[in-house]
Amino acid sequence: MFDNLNNYKVFYTVANTGSISRAADTLFISQPAISKSISKLEEGLGIKLFSRSAKGVMLTEEGKILYQHITKAFDNINQGEEEIKRINDLGIGQLRIGVSSSLCKHILLPYLQDFITENPHINVIIDCHSTVNTVHLLTEGKIDIGLICETDIPKGYKYKKLTDIHDIFVATDLYIDNLKLREQEETPASIDNPWLFAGNLTSLLNNDNSTSQSSDISSDAGENKLSIKDILEKSNLMLLEKNNITRTHIDNYLSTEHIHPNQILEVNNMDLLIDFASIGMGVASVVREFATEQLEKGQIIELELEKNIEKRTVGFIYSSTKNKSTVLEKFLSFF
Repeated sequence: MFDNLNNYKVFYTVANTGSISRAADTLFISQPAISKSISKLEEGLGIKLFSRSAKGVMLTEEGKILYQHITKAFDNINQGEEEIKRINDLGIGQLRIGVSSSLCKHILLPYLQDFITENPHINVIIDCHSTVNTVHLLTEGKIDIGLICETDIPKGYKYKKLTDIHDIFVATDLYIDNLKLREQEETPASIDNPWLFAGNLTSLLNNDNSTSQSSDISSDAGENKLSIKDILEKSNLMLLEKNNITRTHIDNYLSTEHIHPNQILEVNNMDLLIDFASIGMGVASVVREFATEQLEKGQIIELELEKNIEKRTVGFIYSSTKNKSTVLEKFLSFF
């Protein structure tokens, strides 16, 4: 059958035009080539397809049966071509994106909104998973592209940076103040402090000249200043769960800075960490870009670190070996 496809096209054209010469003009081939194709088809089928006359050619009864089926076949081919053209013109297609819920909400959605506005006929499917699982789904071919925090990229895949993110620690002012008060109660100032005694003695000896000085000394002595290391070690430190790219990054930082938290609360969602910190549950490790609104409103404050946590990048990962679909090409060129 496949060997006869060109012959069937010739047969279909001759039947439509009713003339070998007109068929030759339509197909831009010679009349002898037309006659040869018809003869070859007739020999292969063992039947006569056309009867010839001075007015042209006419289909035989067998030729009419074949023509009906060939017409349906060519109509289906034409419909397929038109559908493909329509899909290409309208940008119809499907795109499967793997991404964590936090990256989706805070980074992907703003871009995705503009992309969908410009490409309304593309069906976008979002599959929410951690970075580790997103990479796994991509290698299994279950998604077309992933948005991840930069990590070790498997061979055969490409990483396209989208933006930087910064890990920070946040809490409420009230939580930090209460933490200082609690630590002050647990470590009261020693009454054997000679400076406290000297200050008190001076105030007794000279009430007129030393009141303000005594107040300053007492205030300094009573103030319990906590270092950032103290805060992170003594607070209720809220982190993402283990086996998470972000958690690993934070654990490495704490280890490098020799910070050993006494109490850790693990949460499986970055937005919950931000919410928990906002209601004063403790100190939370969050991404600054994800907590912009709460920071700007003063619901939480960023704790000043002696050494900032190394910034990370977020980007798209996709196969560098497979042919990219038209939809994926369009999506990547959008960013």
